[in-house]
Order: sequence, then structure tokens, then C-alpha cells
Amino acid sequence: MNRILLVRLGALGDIVHAIPVAAALRRAFPSAAIDWLVSAKHSEILRLVPVLSRSLVLNDRGDAGGGASLWSALHELRRRKYDVAIDLQGLLKSAIIARLSGADRVIGFNARYARESLARLFYTDVHDPGGEGIYAPSETRHVALINLGLLQPLGIAAGEPEFPIDVPMTEAARAVEEQAGPYYALLNPGAAWPNKRWPPQRLAALASSLRARRSMRSVVLWGPSELELAKDVVALSGGAAILAPKTSVADLVAIARGASVMVSGDTGPTHLAAAVGTPLVGLYGPTRPERNGPWMKNDETVSRAAICQCHHLRQCRAASMCLLQIEVDEVLAAVERRLDAAEGGR
Repeated sequence: MNRILLVRLGALGDIVHAIPVAAALRRAFPSAAIDWLVSAKHSEILRLVPVLSRSLVLNDRGDAGGGASLWSALHELRRRKYDVAIDLQGLLKSAIIARLSGADRVIGFNARYARESLARLFYTDVHDPGGEGIYAPSETRHVALINLGLLQPLGIAAGEPEFPIDVPMTEAARAVEEQAGPYYALLNPGAAWPNKRWPPQRLAALASSLRARRSMRSVVLWGPSELELAKDVVALSGGAAILAPKTSVADLVAIARGASVMVSGDTGPTHLAAAVGTPLVGLYGPTRPERNGPWMKNDETVSRAAICQCHHLRQCRAASMCLLQIEVDEVLAAVERRLDAAEGGR
């Protein structure tokens, strides 16, 4: 096996959960060229993944974010003459690109596990993970393990997921440590899905309790369109929380790695923090922690997935959002357990 193409265009958390596939391929084929096709919007994380030979950036949104046009990208892919392409996204778009890459073999999920069932028509090798489907209530395997199953057609047995990600020290991370000290909690109020967001008032109350009980400052993360949400947490915390600076993905990695604990819903920064070993308390409702949760055995999850009426839906359709049933005291107890279990926890 000399040339391998991975296709996973986005988003951040999904890319993180696919990194173990690249790590396993590098172990199996140490001298192979392993390339990854990624959307320009989500390409930054791949610069921190040392097992990759190259990331090929696709400007699939037609904006000023850089990257190649679809036709230019396909021309480059065909020029590379891949032995195999692995579609980790399972969309018609990603499956067609993988097939048009000209790779000798194209591997993807069967119709129950592909995000769009017709994608499987473009694969030469179809992997069946077993079970009822990726969104089935009975599916309790983590998505990173399901992704690793795509290596079975290549004769590679899935082991424990590994996340080789370089952790830089950035100016933003230094600024956070100067303001908050070396012992800080990272609070993330944002998420692309509104029903994955725990209310700012409760995060602020959590920050106040952590300062009172642990002498711990909290740092509030924010991403695009989330600044006002983060400011609300800081304003309501009574001085217990500070606002994080504007962050790149490299900044996020560095700040997360320095945190004593992170509290967040199911979103990209959570999965990135889990991948670099940050102690976590995850808040879950419309997605299940078994499938999307953190990895370390001492990590904590506070979940209302069992009562959620809107599994895998971006907008809540119930009378009351399930995350509203998670109270501050329950999360505080989980944070204290996680801190006690972590090395250096007080």
C-alpha cells in the first residue's frame, strides 16, 4: 500500500473522531503517503496531525477561505494515483469525490451507517459495522470505533483509538494562564445545535461555585457567533469567570490542554479537548454519550439522552429542552469528582 486518501471534509468534531483511522494506517503502513481531503473551513486541525503526509484543502463553499476548487482538487487527486480512498463522511458528495479520485479501491459504510444511504453505491468495498444503524438507539459504540471498522477491508484490526495531535504553546494560551493561573476550568457555552447548549446562567453559577469551593477561575470559550453568549456567562459569574481571547484551533488545543477540567456540551471543542487528554465533564441530551462522549475512564458525563425527544435533531421539538433538566448542583458534583480523580486535583 503506497498511497492512501482519506475523505472527511468536516466538521471539527467529526474530523477529530476520524484521526484514529489515520493513526492506525500510519502504524500499518509506515512508509505510505497518507493524504486527507478536507474543507477549507476545517483544515486547520489537520496541520497538527503529524501522521499525515499531506492535507488537500477543498474550497467547497466558494468563499475566500482558500483551497482548491472541486475540479482542481479532483485533478490533483487523480494525479496522485491512490491505491485506496476511504470515505469517512458517508455523504453522496464525499462518496462521489472518493470515487472520482481514481483510487483503485473506494471503501465506505453500508447504507445503514452512511449518512446518506445512496453513498454506498460509489464504493468498491462496503463495510457493515453490524447493528441497526448509526442513529439507532441500540447503537452504543463510540463513533471513533465505528470509523476504525472501515480499515477491516484492508486487513487492519481496530485497536484502541489514538489521537496524534501536536499541542503547541500559543500566545492565547499564555494569556489565559497569566489571567487565570495554572489551575482553571474551561467552560464552553456554545454549540452549533441550540439544543446542545446549557444555559449561560447555569454555567455562570457553576463558575461561582468553583471559585468558592476550589479557588478556581473559569475561562469561557467562544467561537464564531458565540461571543455574546460567552459574555453573558462572564457577566453573570460575579467575577468568577473571564472571557477567553479569540482562538484559532491551535489556540484551542493549547488552552484545553492546560485546563484542569472542561465543561461543555457535545461539540467540536469538546472532542478536541478529549483527544488531547483534558479532563472532561460532558453534558448530553440530543446525542448519546456512549456514541459521542469522552474517552478517559475518569471523565464524567451528565446526560438526559434517555428522556430526550429530539435525538440527532438540531432544533428541539419538545415543550422543554432536555438539557434544562440538568441542574447546577449535579454538574458541580461531576466536576468535583473529575477534579479529585485527576492528577493534582484538590
